Formats: sequence, structure tokens, C-alpha cells
Amino acid sequence: QVQLVESGGGLVQPGGSLRLSCAASGSIVTFNAMGWYRQAPGNQRELVTTITRGGSTDYIDSVKGRFTISRDNAKNTLYLQMNSLKPEDTAVYYCNANVRRLGRDFVSWGQGTQVTISS
Repeated sequence: QVQLVESGGGLVQPGGSLRLSCAASGSIVTFNAMGWYRQAPGNQRELVTTITRGGSTDYIDSVKGRFTISRDNAKNTLYLQMNSLKPEDTAVYYCNANVRRLGRDFVSWGQGTQVTISS
């Protein structure tokens, strides 16, 4: 079984910062590209940022320069540093991983962590 567990969400004021973590676990697995998605109330889930196993990153325009994705492959942990947060960043943030296990590829999701930006 593969499990992704997010943490680090919360309530912060506009302009504040949060750091999300996603601890990935599983036996006989390789976590390839990973990413963060978010879903605001009434909206579809959207891709925010991705990172390859080698560390190449990509971001949606609205978070460029404010969010930084990183990973520690030795710890199977994904991070999202979020700075200069805006009310429109309010959403449930989900960790996503492309997993390979015993020659089979599949996608795994975390349960989500709430991020609320409000004064």
C-alpha cells in the first residue's frame, strides 16, 4: 500500500507564510514526479506545482515567485513553501505522486490539508 499524508495547513493572515509537508510511504515503491494540487470551494481541483524526481519544477503563473516546491527523496517527503499568501490561495491542498511498484505505474493522493488565508 502507498500512503501520502499532508500536514502544515492552517489559518494565516494575508502576506503570511506556510510550509506544507507530504510524507509518502510504501513498500517496494519509487515515487517519481510529485505535485501539489488545490481545490477551493465551488472550484475544480487545480494543479499548482510539480517536481520531478530529479528536481525539475513547474508552477502555475499565479504562484510563481511565491511558492517553492521541493522534495527529499531519502525521506520520501514533499514540501511546499508558500510565501506572500493571498486570500485566493485559500483551498484544500492535496499531495499527488506518480508511483511505480513492481513494474506498475499509478497515481496516489493524500487526504488534503486546509489552507485558509484571512485577516
